[in-house]
Amino acid sequence: MALSQNDAHLLIVDDDERIRKLIQQFLSRNGFWCTSARDAEHARRLLEGLDFDLIVLDVMMPGDDGITFTKELRKSRDTPILLLTAKGESSDRISGLEAGADDYLPKPFEPKELLLRINAILRRVPATEEVVETPKVLTLGDIRYDIERGEMWQGEDLIRLTATEVALMRIFSSQPGEPVSRSKLVEDLGRDKGQAQERAVDVQITRLRRKIEADPKQPRYLQTVRGAGYMLAPD
Repeated sequence: MALSQNDAHLLIVDDDERIRKLIQQFLSRNGFWCTSARDAEHARRLLEGLDFDLIVLDVMMPGDDGITFTKELRKSRDTPILLLTAKGESSDRISGLEAGADDYLPKPFEPKELLLRINAILRRVPATEEVVETPKVLTLGDIRYDIERGEMWQGEDLIRLTATEVALMRIFSSQPGEPVSRSKLVEDLGRDKGQAQERAVDVQITRLRRKIEADPKQPRYLQTVRGAGYMLAPD
């Protein structure tokens, strides 16, 4: 069961006070619990004492920018991150996804689109319910993926996965050995259709391969199937 709006606590990080307040007011009216920060340093202090279900993070900020801050966050936490990027700055979008962001939204944007993107990301977050069934596990070399729990392990070490990576693994593990097209992945992730989103999926696949493969450039387990998409090929 995914998070509902009334359960979700969002952190809004943007140096523009007007935009920050508008976003916070809009999301609060739509049932979210919101906290805001003016820059990365302010956000760090908030994160020391509070847990958030999703972070809305502006890329262009004084001090540490949003992409740098995303890289830092990914070293210690897997909280979903939605980046707000400048219109037309495709390099920011790709860099943000490579850094570990779950999605991006170019400015200016309609508030309703922000709401749709946030809800789509939250639907990908796995539920934290106790699993009583015997876990189904896929073996990927020395990596184990627990399908029921949405967890990836290497020996005794839990590998951190973003919400999008968890969603991708759920899609692939539901049909191992069968290729899934890029357009189907975009659809199953709850994103808008189009080449830009398919390229974004390619970036997420590249990040996921770094966590699975001994040699991500020559993938053994998360394979590219020419003309068909991507396929998970467990042992």
